[in-house]
Amino acid sequence: MKIPVIRQLFQNSTPEELETTLSVLEGFCEFRGVSETEIDVAGEMITNICGALEVHAKVKDGVLEKDALNAFAQRVMGSIDR
Repeated sequence: MKIPVIRQLFQNSTPEELETTLSVLEGFCEFRGVSETEIDVAGEMITNICGALEVHAKVKDGVLEKDALNAFAQRVMGSIDR
């Protein structure tokens, strides 16, 4: 998870574009010939896209971009600590 990447995706992509990309990456990970390294890279991209989608949703609900980014980062870090 990289906050600058999530911010860039949020600012430059619509939720529809992010959903489409997410679908493609998830499908890619299901191919039999995909290596563990490729899955790790795709997983990182999926996390960043999900973060951008969450920021879009929170901003739509009236949350400031900065606060939405921080909330996502805290949630991810909290789930890692468990």
